[in-house]
Amino acid sequence: MNEPLLHEDFRAAGLDARLGWFNPPKRWRLGARGPGLVIEPDGQTDFWQRTHYGFSLDNGHFLGLELRSDFVLSTEVLLHPVHQYDQAGLMIRGDANCWIKASVEYELEGRPQLGAVVTNNGYSDWSLQDFPFPKTALRLRITKHGADVRVEFSPAGAGPWQLMRVARLHWPEPIPLRAGLYACSPKAAGFRAEFAFLRVELSLAPTPEP
Repeated sequence: MNEPLLHEDFRAAGLDARLGWFNPPKRWRLGARGPGLVIEPDGQTDFWQRTHYGFSLDNGHFLGLELRSDFVLSTEVLLHPVHQYDQAGLMIRGDANCWIKASVEYELEGRPQLGAVVTNNGYSDWSLQDFPFPKTALRLRITKHGADVRVEFSPAGAGPWQLMRVARLHWPEPIPLRAGLYACSPKAAGFRAEFAFLRVELSLAPTPEP
């Protein structure tokens, strides 16, 4: 892997100039001495299209940059959840009808859930699994190679990457995607997500098996 195209630790006075908001939250801040980027999502925000529930929402908060080649996107996020489905993580986005988001989501009962939503042609699908480290920060990584994406997770600072999802985005490859961080509060405001960094590395080949 080459030197990263972007390694934003959110300790400067402003964001890297390549990063821009889609639906910026009313409340967010940078931590010069930690904990990085803090997002407090607006209430009733989400990314979802049609499937099963019948609604379409495209008003979640997304901070990303435009990318035209294959890449590896990673972050570390710590949640301070309040409501069911409070969520934060990584997103790769073409438009409202084609994207993937990967996150940890809060449940009122039981363990938090690792969730991956893949949306193609205006319809979302959703996969879940228990997050086995509920009181720790989470590392997430998405590798894009062509139209294929590979999602992995790990507890912050320890352990190997574990496979979460392999999927395909039906997006015309010559058209650039945007990739970065996202956070949503589908129920109501009050949730806080802390991102330690956002890292983007250009990738010339698929990520090997761990």
